[in-house]
Amino acid sequence: MKTLQQITGLIAALLLLTIGTAQAEPAEAMRNHKPHVIEEINPFDPNIEQVLEEFDRIYEEETGQPSHLPDSFIDDIIGFASCSRNTCAVWAQVVKSTQRMYLYVNGSLRGSWLVSTGMSGYGTPNFDRHPDGRIYDRYTSGKYPGGDYKGLGNMPYAVFITGGFALHGTPQGNWSKLGTRASHGCIRMHPDNGYVFNRLVRQYGKYNVWITVQ
Repeated sequence: MKTLQQITGLIAALLLLTIGTAQAEPAEAMRNHKPHVIEEINPFDPNIEQVLEEFDRIYEEETGQPSHLPDSFIDDIIGFASCSRNTCAVWAQVVKSTQRMYLYVNGSLRGSWLVSTGMSGYGTPNFDRHPDGRIYDRYTSGKYPGGDYKGLGNMPYAVFITGGFALHGTPQGNWSKLGTRASHGCIRMHPDNGYVFNRLVRQYGKYNVWITVQ
């Protein structure tokens, strides 16, 4: 038969064990918690469409925002008789030879800034078309974690041309490379400029925007 002192000791030990477990569980949970990040898009991936569909799902779940610009009957009509280049409300002209983008709004030059297109082995193709409607405000890369811009990840304000090719902002670690070929196929720019272009695309819609990469 246990003495009162032994029983008291057992109760104290159990209390310490319970408290210790309660304190350890959150720490363990934090160690095991891995924030979901969207891996870097490889625009040349033959399965890019399936990859993008999964990224769309993640983006919408995490932000509560649509991954594409809305389509409507009016949009379809506009698309049927759409503009091109400087006849569009917004025209983004990317010149790879000078690594510079020219942004025209309603026929007038709104801005000109340095960009980075694809480096050797990841050359950005030429494009002459409307964006495809996929648009993200934030995009987090786990594969190429070159920093985070104001909580918006590595590819803020992405506007997709087609497939995995997009124009987007880039974090500060890449700003010194703007003006040189340095990306993995997308078109990088300063995030302030990325924001301007992203908001114009949202404002005017994909059929009033044209992107030329030449």
